[in-house]
Amino acid sequence: MLHPSYTDLMEVVNSDVEPGEQPIVNSRYSIVMATAKRARQLIGGEEPLIDGKGKKPLSIAVEELNSSKIRILGEE
Repeated sequence: MLHPSYTDLMEVVNSDVEPGEQPIVNSRYSIVMATAKRARQLIGGEEPLIDGKGKKPLSIAVEELNSSKIRILGEE
Protein backbone atom coordinates (compact mmCIF):
# COMPACT_ATOMS: atom_id res chain seq x y z
CA MET A 1 0.00 0.00 0.00
CA LEU A 2 1.26 3.42 -0.91
CA HIS A 3 1.74 5.79 1.97
CA PRO A 4 0.66 8.56 1.75
CA SER A 5 -2.41 7.61 -0.24
CA TYR A 6 -3.32 9.19 -3.57
CA THR A 7 -6.16 11.01 -1.82
CA ASP A 8 -3.76 12.52 0.72
CA LEU A 9 -1.39 13.65 -2.03
CA MET A 10 -4.24 15.20 -4.00
CA GLU A 11 -5.31 17.15 -0.89
CA VAL A 12 -1.76 18.46 -0.38
CA VAL A 13 -1.43 19.54 -4.01
CA ASN A 14 -4.85 21.20 -4.06
CA SER A 15 -4.46 22.90 -0.66
CA ASP A 16 -3.47 26.25 -2.24
CA VAL A 17 -6.54 26.39 -4.50
CA GLU A 18 -9.01 29.11 -3.62
CA PRO A 19 -12.65 28.11 -3.04
CA GLY A 20 -14.53 28.13 -6.33
CA GLU A 21 -11.43 27.53 -8.47
CA GLN A 22 -10.72 24.28 -10.23
CA PRO A 23 -8.35 21.93 -8.41
CA ILE A 24 -4.88 21.51 -9.89
CA VAL A 25 -5.10 17.72 -9.69
CA ASN A 26 -8.31 15.82 -10.44
CA SER A 27 -7.01 12.27 -10.77
CA ARG A 28 -4.47 9.76 -9.57
CA TYR A 29 -2.96 9.81 -13.05
CA SER A 30 -1.77 13.40 -12.50
CA ILE A 31 -0.09 12.40 -9.23
CA VAL A 32 1.60 9.41 -10.87
CA MET A 33 2.85 11.49 -13.81
CA ALA A 34 4.20 14.26 -11.56
CA THR A 35 6.03 11.90 -9.20
CA ALA A 36 7.44 9.89 -12.13
CA LYS A 37 8.74 13.07 -13.75
CA ARG A 38 10.39 14.16 -10.50
CA ALA A 39 11.89 10.68 -10.02
CA ARG A 40 13.42 10.91 -13.52
CA GLN A 41 14.90 14.29 -12.59
CA LEU A 42 16.46 12.76 -9.49
CA ILE A 43 17.85 9.85 -11.51
CA GLY A 44 19.28 12.42 -13.94
CA GLY A 45 21.31 14.06 -11.18
CA GLU A 46 19.03 16.66 -9.56
CA GLU A 47 19.55 17.09 -5.83
CA PRO A 48 16.74 15.83 -3.56
CA LEU A 49 14.92 18.50 -1.56
CA ILE A 50 14.62 16.15 1.43
CA ASP A 51 16.98 13.73 3.13
CA GLY A 52 16.82 10.90 0.65
CA LYS A 53 19.67 8.79 1.95
CA GLY A 54 19.01 5.14 1.18
CA LYS A 55 15.68 5.80 -0.54
CA LYS A 56 14.67 5.14 -4.11
CA PRO A 57 14.00 8.11 -6.42
CA LEU A 58 10.24 7.49 -6.57
CA SER A 59 9.99 7.36 -2.78
CA ILE A 60 11.88 10.64 -2.56
CA ALA A 61 9.57 12.22 -5.16
CA VAL A 62 6.43 11.14 -3.27
CA GLU A 63 7.85 12.43 0.00
CA GLU A 64 8.82 15.76 -1.61
CA LEU A 65 5.30 16.16 -2.99
CA ASN A 66 3.70 15.23 0.33
CA SER A 67 5.83 17.74 2.24
CA SER A 68 5.07 20.49 -0.32
CA LYS A 69 8.73 20.78 -1.37
CA ILE A 70 7.64 20.47 -5.00
CA ARG A 71 4.46 21.69 -6.68
CA ILE A 72 2.42 20.54 -9.63
CA LEU A 73 1.70 23.42 -11.98
CA GLY A 74 -1.64 23.64 -13.73
CA GLU A 75 -1.95 23.75 -17.50
CA GLU A 76 -2.33 27.54 -17.52
